[in-house]
Amino acid sequence: MKDHSPPNHYGQTTAVPTSPSTPPKMDARIWSKLPEELLDLVLSFLPLKNFLILRSTCKRFKSLLFSPSFVFKHSSAFLLLSHPQCFRHFPLYDSDTTTWRKLPLSLSAPLPCAAGAAAQASLLCASNGLLCFSLPNSFLVFNILTKSSRVIKFPDCPFGFELFSLISTPAGYNLFMASSRSSSKSTFVYHSKARSWQKFDFTETILSDNCHQKGVYFKGCLYFVTPEPFSIVCFEFESGKWERPIPELPTELVFARLVSGGGEKKLYLIGGVGRNGIARSLQVWELEFGGGMKWVEVESLPDRMCKKLMSVCFHNYEHLYCFWHQGLICVCCYNWPEILYFKISRRTWHWIPKCPSLPDKSSCGFRWFSFVPNFHSSA
Repeated sequence: MKDHSPPNHYGQTTAVPTSPSTPPKMDARIWSKLPEELLDLVLSFLPLKNFLILRSTCKRFKSLLFSPSFVFKHSSAFLLLSHPQCFRHFPLYDSDTTTWRKLPLSLSAPLPCAAGAAAQASLLCASNGLLCFSLPNSFLVFNILTKSSRVIKFPDCPFGFELFSLISTPAGYNLFMASSRSSSKSTFVYHSKARSWQKFDFTETILSDNCHQKGVYFKGCLYFVTPEPFSIVCFEFESGKWERPIPELPTELVFARLVSGGGEKKLYLIGGVGRNGIARSLQVWELEFGGGMKWVEVESLPDRMCKKLMSVCFHNYEHLYCFWHQGLICVCCYNWPEILYFKISRRTWHWIPKCPSLPDKSSCGFRWFSFVPNFHSSA
C-alpha cells in the first residue's frame, strides 16, 4: 500500500491519522512558520472572550493580541444595556452585525474585600473600554478585557454627587462630578495618574440637579446644557473654571442635548423644537467654527418617527438622553427599551428593536452606553 503521507521539513514522511474519531494534528513547525497576517486573520474569527485566554499561550500571541493594528481591525463596538432585570449580565448589541450578545459580569474579583458590594454596584459611565460603577462610599473603574480595576474612595463621606462623567484618554482618565446639595457648591475631578481628587468651588448655580445629564468631552473641556433659557457651559480641566463659550442656540428649543463625535472634532446639538413646552420636531445641528461659531442644521427626524419618540417619553423630556457611538447619534429614553439612532454618514434614522433577553413586561430604567473594548485602557 502506497504511503500518501506528506513530506515534512526534512524530506521525511509523517504518518497522518485516518481514524474519523481522531482529528489531524498540525505540525508545530508548520504552525510556527505561519505568516503573521494569516495568524491575525485566523484569530479574528474567535469570540472576543477567547482573546484573553490566548494571552498565556505564548509571547507571540500576547504581543499580537495587544498590538494596536490587531485591536483596531478586530475589536467590536457594542451598545451596552444596563437594566435592573439584567443585573447578572449586560446585553450587547453589535451595530455592525445587528446581533445581540450577552456579557456576563462578575465584580467579585475586583472586590475581594467588599462583601455584598458587588450586589449594590450600579453602572454609571463607559468610556474608551472602561466601565465605572458606583459602590457604597466609592467608585469602581474596571476594564473587563484586561481585568484591571481600581476602587476610588469618595472625596468626602457622606457624599452626594450629580452630573457624573468618566473621561478616558490615552493619557489616563478623569472622574468628574458636581456636588451642590449643600451650602458649598463644588466640582470634583479625580486624576488617574496622580490618584488624587481636586476640588473647585463655584458660586453660581449654572446647572440643574438632573443626575441623568452627563458632560460631553470636546477639545479639553466638558460641555453641558443649562436649564431654560437654554445655553451651553463648559468646565475647563486645565484651569478648573466654568465658561460660557457658545452664546446662541437655535430658537424655539423645548429640550437640548449635546454629543461629541468624529474623534472629538465635532460637536452636535440634538434638540426638540416646538412651543409651550411641547416638541413637534427633533433636529440635529453641527457646530461650525469657520468665521465664528454657529449652529448649522444637519437633519430632521421624519414625522412618523418623531411622533413615536414623543409618545414614548410622554413629554417628560428629562427622560431623554443622547450619546455618540461609532458614527451614530443615539437617542434613548429611560422608560423605553428601544434606541433611535441617526447615522451621520448616510443621514438616515433607524430604530434598534428591543433586546430579546428582556422580559415582555420590562420596567423603566433602561440605560444605554457606548462600549468599545480596549486592551490598552488601564484602570
